[in-house]
Amino acid sequence: MTTDLKSAGVRARFRDAALAAVRGLVLALVMPPLSALCLTLAVASVALVPFGLGIFTTPQILDAVRDFADTRRRLAAEWCGVRIPAPAHRRIPGDAHAWTRTVLMLSDRATWRDLWWLVVDMTAGCLTAALPAVLFFYPFEGFAVAAGLWRVLADGRTYWYGFVPVTGQPSALGAAATAAVLLVAAYHLAPGLLRSHFTLTRAALGSGRGELTERVKVLTETRRDAVGTSAAELRRIERDLHDGAQARLVAMGMDLSVIEMLVEKDPAQAKLLLARARRNSAETLEELRDLVRGIHPPVLAERGLGDAVRALALRLPLAAEVTVELSGRAEAPVESAAYFAVSEVLTNAVKHSGADRLWVDLHHTEGMLRIAVGDNGRGGAVAGGGTGLTGIERRLGTFDGVLAVSSPAGGPTLVTLEIPCALS
Repeated sequence: MTTDLKSAGVRARFRDAALAAVRGLVLALVMPPLSALCLTLAVASVALVPFGLGIFTTPQILDAVRDFADTRRRLAAEWCGVRIPAPAHRRIPGDAHAWTRTVLMLSDRATWRDLWWLVVDMTAGCLTAALPAVLFFYPFEGFAVAAGLWRVLADGRTYWYGFVPVTGQPSALGAAATAAVLLVAAYHLAPGLLRSHFTLTRAALGSGRGELTERVKVLTETRRDAVGTSAAELRRIERDLHDGAQARLVAMGMDLSVIEMLVEKDPAQAKLLLARARRNSAETLEELRDLVRGIHPPVLAERGLGDAVRALALRLPLAAEVTVELSGRAEAPVESAAYFAVSEVLTNAVKHSGADRLWVDLHHTEGMLRIAVGDNGRGGAVAGGGTGLTGIERRLGTFDGVLAVSSPAGGPTLVTLEIPCALS
C-alpha cells in the first residue's frame, strides 16, 4: 500500500513537471512575439498622437495591451496559483471623446506599468519561461545520443551535449548520465521555475508602492477638496442667512414692536405695518426654502435623482429634455453629488454656451451611474477651464467619479459624468 502511494506520488510529480515544461514552452514561444507586437504597436501609436492618427488608435491598442496583461494574470492564477491583482485603472466614461480617452489612458500609471511589463516579458520573462521546458526536454536528447544518435550527429567530429564532448559510446553514456541528472532536476524544479516566471510577472504587473503612494495622494487631495468645499458651503449658508433671512426677521421684529405701540393709538398705521410684516414673513419663508433647496432639495430626498433633475430642468430658461433609466436609488451622498454636478453643468450651459436646447441622460450600468449633459451651443468648454468644471471634478473625485468633456469649436458640447455606485 505504501509502495503504491509512493508510486502514485512520483507519477503525479512527474506529470506536474511535464505540464510545467509544456506550459513554459508555450509561454516562451508564443507570448514574447505577442508582447513585442503589442509594444511596437503601442509605441508607434503614441508617436502618432501629435499627428492626429494616434488619438484614434492609441485607446484601442492600449485596451488590447490591458486584455493581454489580464490574460497573463488569469494564466498565473490557473497554472501556478499566483495571484496578480489588477491595478485600479483610471475610469474612463464610455461616451468619452477619443482625445479624452487617449489623455486619460496615457496619464494612468497602470498603463505605463503594462507597457513596462511587455519589455520584461519578452526578455527576462522569456528566459524564465523557457527554463522548465529546457530542463525537462533537453535530457531526452542526451538519452537519444547514448542510444546511438551521436554517430549521426558527430559525423566524424566532436558533438557536444551540454559540457560533455561525445566522441564515442563511452562519452555518449556520459551524456546519458548528464541527461539523467538534468531530468531529476527537472522533476524537482520545473514547477518552481514556472512559478518563478509568474512571480516575475507579478513583480512587473502587480501594484507597487508607487501606485499606493499615488492613491494615498489622490485620497488626500480629494479629502482636502471635500473639506474645503464643505467649509465654503457653510460660509455661503451663513452669509445667506445673515444677509437675507436674518435681516428680514430683525426688520419684522422691529415692525411688530412698532405695531404693538400703534395698535391702540393709530390702528390704520398698525394695519399697514402688519401687512408689511406679513409680506416680510412670506419672503423670509421663501428665502429659507431656497436655502434648504440649495443644501439638499426636498424633491431629491423624497423622489430621487431622476425626478430632482427633471424638476431642475423645468426651472431652466431653455428647453431641456431629460431621460432617466434608473432601477433604484443610489446612496444619499452620491445622489447629492450627482444632482449638484448636473445643476452646475446646466447652469454653465445656460450662461456660456449660447444654446437653445439642452438634454440630460441618466442611467446606471455595470456598477456605474452615468450622466450625460449636452447642449447645441457654440462649444469650447474644457475640463478644468475655470467655468465650474474644476469644482465638479473635485466633487466627483470624492466618490472616485470622473468627468469627461467633448466640446469642439462650434459645438455641440457633451459633458459625461460617471460615479461608481450601487442602486437599491
